[in-house]
Amino acid sequence: MAKKLTKLVIFADLEREKTNTAVEQFLHFSKNLVKVVAIYDIKHYRHTRRLIKLPKDCRYAVVFGGDGSIIAAAKALSYRPVPVIGINIGKLGYLAEFSVSELQQLLNKLITGKLRIEKRMMLNCKILRRGKTIFSSMAVNDCFINAGPPFKMIELQIKVNGQPLAGCISDGLIISSPTGSTAYNLAAAGPILSSTLEAMVITPICPHSLSFRPIVINAKSRLDCIGLQVNPGTTVSIDGQISLPFTANDIISIEKAKNTFLVVNNPLRSQWDTLAAKLGWAEKPKYNL
Repeated sequence: MAKKLTKLVIFADLEREKTNTAVEQFLHFSKNLVKVVAIYDIKHYRHTRRLIKLPKDCRYAVVFGGDGSIIAAAKALSYRPVPVIGINIGKLGYLAEFSVSELQQLLNKLITGKLRIEKRMMLNCKILRRGKTIFSSMAVNDCFINAGPPFKMIELQIKVNGQPLAGCISDGLIISSPTGSTAYNLAAAGPILSSTLEAMVITPICPHSLSFRPIVINAKSRLDCIGLQVNPGTTVSIDGQISLPFTANDIISIEKAKNTFLVVNNPLRSQWDTLAAKLGWAEKPKYNL
């Protein structure tokens, strides 16, 4: 009786020589252990809301690339979450936890289900205009409002569960998931959240106030941001991959998504190792000895 192989799909940009080489290397060392049922070109999923229907017995999605590739794959698979294995071919690769050699080393543990799979919450984002939903999408990292041209400050009203939280005069606003807390949120001086928390971070971008600090709210909350005064070029962006115009009196409504993003953890390093190694978090001063 033939051995039943673990089925998986691959996401990659095969036009990149480095990525193509990594995929070929993976296919070579895994050929008697896994069955690749499909290879998807990640370029077709970065800036769209296209979903992929996978065979029911497909166990994993292997993504070759950086964090942007993993985010695009996660959204394409969001209707039926499949654990994602991130192979870092990009620059930072915070979500891409494995190198090709590490996956080769751990492949047997992956197939036998001995690697930990972590659940990450996603955001469900909707834009309402005159009471009607004109757009909706999942977000893995964040949803943010950017002032845009002519680059005057914008004014937003923030509500949590229908109750006014704050007015925000700034260059924009970031609403981040715990996964996204180490992305744009971190660059805007927002807090780092443990990836398994269920919470949302509200972080202003260059606020016109010394006292407006980021705030963390419960993921069971509904967050609404109303555009009181915006620019002609003001936009809402989902994970930096999909952008839409945000006009006066539009509302961006954000809640915890019903589906989750599943990530296969690399047992050779922890989340905190990744923070230190890739982002230089909590490094000691460089003393002159």
